[in-house]
Amino acid sequence: MPEFAAGPTQQAGLGVPPDESPGRRSWLLPPEPSSVREARRIVRTQLAQWALHEQIDDTELLVSELVTNALCHAWGPVRLTFCRPSRHRGIRCEIEDANPSGPLRRQAREHEEEGRGLYMLTLLSRSWGSDRTSAGKVVWFELHTRVGSG
Repeated sequence: MPEFAAGPTQQAGLGVPPDESPGRRSWLLPPEPSSVREARRIVRTQLAQWALHEQIDDTELLVSELVTNALCHAWGPVRLTFCRPSRHRGIRCEIEDANPSGPLRRQAREHEEEGRGLYMLTLLSRSWGSDRTSAGKVVWFELHTRVGSG
């Protein structure tokens, strides 16, 4: 059984906000380039509130990459959701958009600026994936919290 169960975000679609709790927070970001900066601010603020300071840098990098991809390859708003179940140590981040097509892996050449996002996900996360929803898809990743964190 997965450590993080599929939550309301994956079933509700972008138009319906998911249930929130102390261990689950969600934000709807407009389809604008400034949403990438806002997503990074949300990461820093939320992880600091949960006392997960050591995960901020990796989470900020991965969220920034996934929100950028959603804005480039989908349409409409993007939903950013963090889950932190109290029963175990870890964090899950979900980025939902309206494009049902999953992320495509490709090999970036040395001087290309694109094509490294999924490679970074593989390197930095415990696990990651993409799930279709009735409104599009959710790309998610999970990170372990480190010993001494939250």
